Amino acid sequence: MTTRSPLRLAMWSGPRNISTAMMRAFENRSDCAVSDEPLYAHYLASTHSDHPGANAVIAHGEPDWQRVVASLLGPVPDAKPVWYQKHMSHHLLPHIDRAWIHQLSNVFLIRDPTDVVASYIKSRATVTAADIGLQQEAELFDEVAQKSGRAPPVIDAHDFLMAPEAHLRALCTHLGIDFSASMLHWPAGPRASDGIWAPHWYAAVWKSTGFEAPLSREHALDGAALQAAELARPWYEHLYRYRLQHV
Repeated sequence: MTTRSPLRLAMWSGPRNISTAMMRAFENRSDCAVSDEPLYAHYLASTHSDHPGANAVIAHGEPDWQRVVASLLGPVPDAKPVWYQKHMSHHLLPHIDRAWIHQLSNVFLIRDPTDVVASYIKSRATVTAADIGLQQEAELFDEVAQKSGRAPPVIDAHDFLMAPEAHLRALCTHLGIDFSASMLHWPAGPRASDGIWAPHWYAAVWKSTGFEAPLSREHALDGAALQAAELARPWYEHLYRYRLQHV
C-alpha cells in the first residue's frame, strides 16, 4: 500500500548511473508504470547538444516542457498505483519552473564521478562537468530538502550494487510500498518503455537480467575527462553524506 495514491516517484540522477537498471527493477513490479527521461527532447531542442541520435529524440519526444510536466502530473499510465519517472538532473534547464517537482516523491541516485565519466566517454567523445549533472542534482536536492523540511533519499550506485535487496527494501519502506522480489531480476532485452536513444546507451542493460556487482574503480582519465570528474566531485561528496543506509 502506498503512502500517496498514486505514488509518483521521480528518480533524479546523472547519466551512466544505474538509473535504467533501477527503472527495470520498478517496471518488473506488477503495480508500476515507468517513464524514461521525459524531458530529454526539450533538453536537446533547447541546448542543441550533439548527443547520439539527437534529432530522433527530438522528433519522437515532446519538446514542450510544460506539456511534459502536465503529463507527469496527470493520469498514470494504465492506472497503476506507482509511477517511476526516470529523470536526468541536467535536463532540468534553468528556465523550467520547479514547483511541480514538490508534488512528487523525489529520490536521488548518485555515482562516483570518475566512474560516470569513464563510462560516459565510451558513448560520447566529449564531456564536461555540466554533462554529468551532479551540480544540478545537488542543487535540486537542497531545494527539495528545504521545501520538505527533511533530506530526501540518496542512493549511491556503488553501495547499492553491494547490497541491492537491502537497499531496495529500505527504499520501499521509505516510499511506503511493499518490497517485491520481482525487482531483483528481469528479462534481458529492450522494452517498449525504453527511450529511442536506447541503442546508443543501453547495451549493458539490454544484456542484464538483474543488478550486477560493481566494476573495478581503476580508471585512467586525463585531459577534459579528468577535469570534468574533479569539478563534479564536491557535489558528489555533498550528496554522498546523505546516502541511504540499508542497515
